[in-house]
Amino acid sequence: MEFITLLWNQLIMGPMINSLVLLYSLLFNNFGLSILVFTVIIRVITLPLTLRQIRMTKGMSDLQPQLKEIQQKYANDQQRKSQETMRLYKEQGVNPLGCLGPMFIQMPIWIGLYQAVIQTLPANPESLAGLSQKLYSWLPLVNQAVPLGSQFLWLDLALPDKTPVFPVLVGVSMWAVQKMTMLPSADARQAQTNQMMLWMMPMMLTFFSFSLPSGLSLYWVASNLIQMAIQYFITGWGTLLPAFMVKRAPESAQAQPAKEMVKDGNNGSDGTVSGRSDRDRPKPARRRARPGRNRRP
Repeated sequence: MEFITLLWNQLIMGPMINSLVLLYSLLFNNFGLSILVFTVIIRVITLPLTLRQIRMTKGMSDLQPQLKEIQQKYANDQQRKSQETMRLYKEQGVNPLGCLGPMFIQMPIWIGLYQAVIQTLPANPESLAGLSQKLYSWLPLVNQAVPLGSQFLWLDLALPDKTPVFPVLVGVSMWAVQKMTMLPSADARQAQTNQMMLWMMPMMLTFFSFSLPSGLSLYWVASNLIQMAIQYFITGWGTLLPAFMVKRAPESAQAQPAKEMVKDGNNGSDGTVSGRSDRDRPKPARRRARPGRNRRP
């Protein structure tokens, strides 16, 4: 247990606290800006995992018609249905668990940031002394920045938001991300589970945001907005917008009519060629001079 705690402090808490304090000293002593820039850095670091998740999600969505056929074909044979489903995933190079990678990466970041905000913005001198022990001695900027200010807009980033603004923003932004990435399912039971997850996670985060430091809510909102931007540039709005608001691709041109329109004066009253076309009309005969015969006047 001590080894896990030491590993957590060295790999997660130490770099996170020092990064926040360093950004604070570089960004005009504004802890809100340091959280925003820190969020961008985290999203850039985890961008390969995010792109992989989006591609896997899109691949799963493209396979829904084939999965529906398998479920209908082997409705009474669960073992065969599972085998055929896994075979389809393997042939198409899709891994359903690949969609969960960034979620597992985000969890320790959320926990670490929660502890980092509490430890970086100490409420008493004892906590301030504990913060000084976690700062890197070889980085002078972080030691000179202590103590840090916690004010950003109307927020005290070390305390929960006194208004419902940021808790609501957390829930709405999380719901929008879930909605954009939600997979259409051919299975009615799975579709019902997806709908339940669509509302459960945003409601949980909204409830937690009323009691957690608003600095963590600021991180959640910024991270969700970045996720939405990445998702939009790769797959569009997904199912976030109603169908009538989504710009559809232009339909293919209709087939040309069988009768061709011509600009010749020998066409019918409707502008179509009457009788044979110009190609079928006989060309005027040309008289050729016979070789070896000279005509005398």
